[in-house]
Amino acid sequence: MSADKTAKNRTQQVKGKAKEVTGQATGNKKLEYSGKKDMAAGEVKQRSGR
Repeated sequence: MSADKTAKNRTQQVKGKAKEVTGQATGNKKLEYSGKKDMAAGEVKQRSGR
């Protein structure tokens, strides 16, 4: 996997974690679940080599 794709996938994971934490702090379940979804998508892409 190229370094560019790895960086994009890792960025998606970090953004997802930030959304999740913000959602938890504000009580916004939609934002929290969106963050979890972004984190999972980034992990799947990274593991599959996309």
